[in-house]
Amino acid sequence: MVRIRGQIGQWPVDLSVELDAADWANLAASLPAAAAIPSAPASSAAAPADDRLWQTALDLLRQAGQVDGPQLLTDLSALAGGEVAGKRLLVRLRHCTQVRMENGVDAPIYHWVG
Repeated sequence: MVRIRGQIGQWPVDLSVELDAADWANLAASLPAAAAIPSAPASSAAAPADDRLWQTALDLLRQAGQVDGPQLLTDLSALAGGEVAGKRLLVRLRHCTQVRMENGVDAPIYHWVG
């Protein structure tokens, strides 16, 4: 299933599309061959910098123990040098096995579980 959320003008969009194995195969077959092959990183120096940034983000949450989502986004944005990069780190933390996220009253709370 693919979920698409966002806005078109002033109208909110929340769309769920369910695809079975045959649908996915047809979709993959219609893509150009270059799109199916992941490209290599532009620079080999970028990977270690990303790894260091990721480790720093993990350390930030580990040292805090728990942080609410808005504060964590602020901290990660400052760490990464911008809100877009901070959001990427926040999403990565959300899916990390060392992190548990719970829904708080006003915002999600991220917990370090190690």
